[in-house]
Amino acid sequence: MNEEEKVEKKKGSSRKILRRLLIPLLLLIALIGGMLVGYVVVGGRDIGSAFDYRTWKHIFDLVFAP
Repeated sequence: MNEEEKVEKKKGSSRKILRRLLIPLLLLIALIGGMLVGYVVVGGRDIGSAFDYRTWKHIFDLVFAP
């Protein structure tokens, strides 16, 4: 294996690691952004209550109520 192949292999593995970290991070940012837009902008609620545990427990209970 020559030097160019080693560099290409190292570059490829760092890209895989970056993708494995970047994609979940972008999904988390999209989730939080969607939550804020839906709860604050569309729902007209306070931004502080968007991150309150009791708010999301109440929503979960409403969705999964028997």
